[in-house]
Amino acid sequence: MEVIGDVRMEDFFYEKLDKKKRDRVSHHELLGQIMTDAGNEFGPGTSYGNALVKTGATQINIGNAEKEFVQSTANNFLQPLRNFLDGDMKTIQKEKKILEVKRLDLDAAKTKNRRAKSQNTQAEADLRIAQTEFDRQAEITKLLLEGVNSAHAHHLRCLNDFIEAQMTYYAQCQQYMADLQRQLGSYSVGSGNSSTNSLGPGIPNSTLPVQPSAPPMIHITAATPSTEKKQARVLYDYDAADNSELSLLADELITVYKVPGLDPDWLMAERGSQKGKVPNTYLEVLE
Repeated sequence: MEVIGDVRMEDFFYEKLDKKKRDRVSHHELLGQIMTDAGNEFGPGTSYGNALVKTGATQINIGNAEKEFVQSTANNFLQPLRNFLDGDMKTIQKEKKILEVKRLDLDAAKTKNRRAKSQNTQAEADLRIAQTEFDRQAEITKLLLEGVNSAHAHHLRCLNDFIEAQMTYYAQCQQYMADLQRQLGSYSVGSGNSSTNSLGPGIPNSTLPVQPSAPPMIHITAATPSTEKKQARVLYDYDAADNSELSLLADELITVYKVPGLDPDWLMAERGSQKGKVPNTYLEVLE
């Protein structure tokens, strides 16, 4: 009864441990929550606060996808493998050890029978018994080993399921990040509506000191003679947020160049007669 109680206690312990691991907040979820809280502190109505909230939501989505991948891996691959190792594999190893003992008994019986100086009925009977037990154990072990082939086929299917689950997980992460990058593509340092309170909620803009007006900035939208144009390959599709941007299609080649005064995260691009700025993270500039 004490042994049974110890086994039940061990099962209870591992069950609680597995539940704790499932309920544990992942690093992505923790990071996402911190970003979301910070974005709300800055103010979701500001560009930076809104970007933080969107990034935090994406991190939480990635964390949830990671949990689903881990759970799928545990159910569809690790658990069947553990069952095989703790069940069939242990049985096979046990029967192989018994077979080895039977072989040693058979060898000993053969040696005893050879050393008998005269007709020894008992030695011959012992030899026949040892041979019978060895043959029976050899057949049992053979049948168990033949069953390993079907187990291998089953675990190969489990391995394929694991690979598909991992591909799905990485594809989800890629899609989440591509969507986030597309949403944040229109944001740039220093951009935004001047009427928006960039200090966050609770701090009126009227409390800021009035700055002297600066002379109007001249934006250069065309390439200067010193600007070097290069070819670039588009990595991802991109939808222009306004008329100043250029929509992109993955794998197409465009001409890009830097423009003075343009945000360093952006390049001016040309495709035939079309022209507009594009985020450089969507491009692979060819040397």
